[in-house]
Amino acid sequence: MACQNPPSAYQTKIQNAANWSAYQGGPDVNQYSSLSQINQENVSKLQLAWQYNSGDADPQDRTQIQCNPLIIDGVLYGTSPALKVFALDAATGGLKWSFDPYAQDAYDLFGMGVSRGLVYWTDGSAERIFSSAGDGLFALDAQTGKIDKDFGQNGMVDLHEGLGEHAKDLFVVANTPGVIFEDLLILGTRVSEGKDAAPGHVRAFDVRTGEIRWMFHTIPQAGQFGADTWPQESLATAGGANSWSGLSVDHERGMVFIPTGSASFDFYGGDRHGENLFANCVLALDAKTGKRIWHYQTVHHDLWDRDLPAPPNLVQVVHEGKKIDAVAQITKSAYVFLFDRETGEPLFPVEEVAVPASRLKGESAWPTQPIPTKPVPFARHRFTEEDITDLSPESHAAVKELWEQSLQGQPFIPPSQEGTIVFPGFDGGGEWGGAAVSPEGIMYINASEMPWILQMVELKNESDGKLSTKGRNIFQRRCVSCHGIDLKGASIFQPPSLVGLAERLSQEKIAEIIKNGQGQMPGFAHLEEAKIDALVAYLANSDQALEKEGPMKTEGLPYVNTGYIRFKDPNGYPAIKPPWGNLNAIDLNSGEILWKVPLGEYPELSAQGHPITGTENYGGPTITAGGIIFIAATRDQKFRAFSRADGSLLWETELPAGGYATPSTYEVNGKQYVVIAAGGGKMGTPSGDAYLAFSLPD
Repeated sequence: MACQNPPSAYQTKIQNAANWSAYQGGPDVNQYSSLSQINQENVSKLQLAWQYNSGDADPQDRTQIQCNPLIIDGVLYGTSPALKVFALDAATGGLKWSFDPYAQDAYDLFGMGVSRGLVYWTDGSAERIFSSAGDGLFALDAQTGKIDKDFGQNGMVDLHEGLGEHAKDLFVVANTPGVIFEDLLILGTRVSEGKDAAPGHVRAFDVRTGEIRWMFHTIPQAGQFGADTWPQESLATAGGANSWSGLSVDHERGMVFIPTGSASFDFYGGDRHGENLFANCVLALDAKTGKRIWHYQTVHHDLWDRDLPAPPNLVQVVHEGKKIDAVAQITKSAYVFLFDRETGEPLFPVEEVAVPASRLKGESAWPTQPIPTKPVPFARHRFTEEDITDLSPESHAAVKELWEQSLQGQPFIPPSQEGTIVFPGFDGGGEWGGAAVSPEGIMYINASEMPWILQMVELKNESDGKLSTKGRNIFQRRCVSCHGIDLKGASIFQPPSLVGLAERLSQEKIAEIIKNGQGQMPGFAHLEEAKIDALVAYLANSDQALEKEGPMKTEGLPYVNTGYIRFKDPNGYPAIKPPWGNLNAIDLNSGEILWKVPLGEYPELSAQGHPITGTENYGGPTITAGGIIFIAATRDQKFRAFSRADGSLLWETELPAGGYATPSTYEVNGKQYVVIAAGGGKMGTPSGDAYLAFSLPD
């Protein structure tokens, strides 16, 4: 499949070392730059070169910027908290153009969410920037920001296209940019994680017309390979198994590599017995046709939301004395799976390890899970009694009481009504910031070490003749995971409290938000009007009677999780002893960890004499030939430079908001810059709207 043709105009652009031409640095997503003007000797002299503020951060601190910006020939392309797309002079930060998809009357967009970046394409004449907002995929002229009217319908493709009639009103967005192969834009999606999820099929769109050129069914159709790993009656309506975290592409071999997430519902699979291909898989497809070349499933019948959280890194390693082109896939469980790129064979042995059975009615957890013997995990997996926090006797006692009540002791204990400790938690381990890998095969990866508690509640339909009681039945099955049993919010997406909602919003406005979504909340336009009315009655504390009682129809699955709950001590610190976040260097050639350092700190704990603890972190590292690791990511809102050699801290600066994104580095007029988006908004920190670029003094 090797390509013998000269490089295309697009490939010439992405091979230019001065550019940061694709999400996470290039088609291999290795977050590596060959630039070396900024190096270990002078990085301490970095200073702010420019700052751009988009002006649209949420004053209630619920927006973020997760964007890894592109820089092409001196122009920076990024996205704002409200999903505007903009182009800046990359040397000065001056605005060249801006596009607001939600200000265009021609588009009826469904939902917002976040954006992790953009896609650039050129054929040597036309230049396009592809962006997504809500359920729309847009093509913009890279020079002007104007819509390309020849793409899709008036410049936009509806991301529901091709997913089937039952998915037309379901939540479908694309938070993470896709990849370019020749004249195709290959794209995954984010879908709901509840029972009412759209399928996560991966599509390739024609870059000029928006036409779907191929589609790979991540939930197989009847008769297709993998269909026997699902109940046959569920194939037509099953959801999830989507690729939300990005893709990588080998242009020479014509292969695209796709990580997929769990099948929906995340935490109960009584309606989807089996291994559930192609959920939780690394997929290798023919990039031109979408045909499967190989796959590897990293979790069977996922019950823990163990989505593959980042694109597979395309790397070269020395294994058993031979240079091998390989694929390295990080996971939320802090494993790294390493495969031969052409065959999918693991380079280090992977063992199928026995795991506990489920205690939930109707569930059938898969009896084994694949665990790689190497590389060494980059975060802890067991939360033992010796690991319980000792910040204070009171914290230790409170945590120990809850720890003893919960199921714990090994990875992959199924969800339970008692409460199961998931460690690393739902957000890793590894996350969407991805890993950086050097040409020598050294992986640099940050990890969170926060335990979470997964507790299931058995649901029963109650009836007392009130519309609000029917609404509560619906709410508990569809909304509790995010909003909590007590309506106060229990989600990684930080939803606002719904307590006293009727005092702030009219019933009409509540119904509108339920239908259309708002911020990161998906819409539920597919729900019947009667169910929306019942939800409104519940949220508004209405005493309205049901017009017609009738028999109560079972709504959804028999269990729901109580939310996405971090396991913390009474003072809000992680329940486990530090480190709570770390930065690692892993030799993919040998599978060994070279060094590990804490990442981030709580200043108040440091002032009390505690060693640096590390913090939860979101966003990844970027590495350079100058021997530097650039990373923000931490809740202390700092941007740092570490030595690639030993992890020593070389430079740090405070940002105006948390830098929960992956930085980019580039060169303009002979000067190297490094830029980070400071959008905050995660882990309870303030939202921001800034991009900051740093360089050496003239």
